[in-house]
Amino acid sequence: MQADHKVNSDEKEIKKFDRMAHQWWDEDGNCKPLHLINPLRANYIDSHSPVAEKNIIDIGCGGGILTEALAQRGAKVTGIDLAKTSIEVAKLHALESQLTINYQCTSAERLAEEHSEQFDIVTCLEMLEHVPDPPSTIRACTKLLKPGGDLFLSTLNRNPKSYLMAIVGAEYILKWLPKGTHEYKQFIRPSELAAWCRECGLVVKDLVGIVYNPLTQSFKLQEHDVDVNYIMWVSKPS
Repeated sequence: MQADHKVNSDEKEIKKFDRMAHQWWDEDGNCKPLHLINPLRANYIDSHSPVAEKNIIDIGCGGGILTEALAQRGAKVTGIDLAKTSIEVAKLHALESQLTINYQCTSAERLAEEHSEQFDIVTCLEMLEHVPDPPSTIRACTKLLKPGGDLFLSTLNRNPKSYLMAIVGAEYILKWLPKGTHEYKQFIRPSELAAWCRECGLVVKDLVGIVYNPLTQSFKLQEHDVDVNYIMWVSKPS
């Protein structure tokens, strides 16, 4: 990857997601967990900040799983990702789904310089643990967001339980994800994420966990269990 302050990325991470790009829309493949939690994520976003007719950008959109869900609810959506193959998959699937989505292969930092305060809602889900400088991404999200807008972030907590569930469980036992998909040192504690948001002048509105039940093989949102995967809702003051 070229040395560019506008590109906050790890070449190994981009290649990793390019290799798995053909499986983005296989609901029984490597992206099965994302398909399982996607209705929860879309409902959570829509319930706290109704998306219909809103201008939304989905940062780290991958193959467009969340992006399409937001577009189906009437949002005007832009999806960006640095994995070129993933963007091509997203574009093709949007055509098949007859959805109009503006997909671009670019970084949040670069787009923020060109489209400051253009979006009502910014989403950045399951992406921060894959970049070398998460605060840089949050600063870009803040810049892209209109005053009074909402930002939704999700990532993995950093503790022994999340290591066992997200790496040992998901990658080695259940084999939902390819081995090496996640690096434990890149996981982010909610306190760290909240601090980075506050440094950007954002206000933390809510925090909720995404919890897996092995008996029902399903996920649910749970307010007091953010040990593994969690969503944080923050807003930009008017």
